[in-house]
Amino acid sequence: MRKPFYLLCGFVLTSLGVVGAFLPVMPTTVFLIGALYCFTQSSPRLEFWLVNHPRFGSSLQAWRRHGAISKKVKCIACCSMLLSFAGLCLFASMPLLAYICVAIFMGCGAYFVLTRPSLVVH
Repeated sequence: MRKPFYLLCGFVLTSLGVVGAFLPVMPTTVFLIGALYCFTQSSPRLEFWLVNHPRFGSSLQAWRRHGAISKKVKCIACCSMLLSFAGLCLFASMPLLAYICVAIFMGCGAYFVLTRPSLVVH
């Protein structure tokens, strides 16, 4: 029962990652790292495909080997979070506590991304 669940999650996360490659406010690498984990648990063939993908493979290999995120991806991730939060503040009407919670959540995400090792990925 676990393999089909991980396989389904892997497909969903891969789809979100591909969408993120075209939308600037959605991350790509984070979803693909999750997909890689799911495929590792469910399908060696799809794991191999993802790790060796011409566009995404080098980032995933860097993550797997060194826990590293390229400087470019770090910049995109943090700028996307900042722009998303700014858009939320400008266009949403929520209680102050909700804004604070979103800011803390995004701040934790940015902290995680920025504290990973940087690796030049080609």
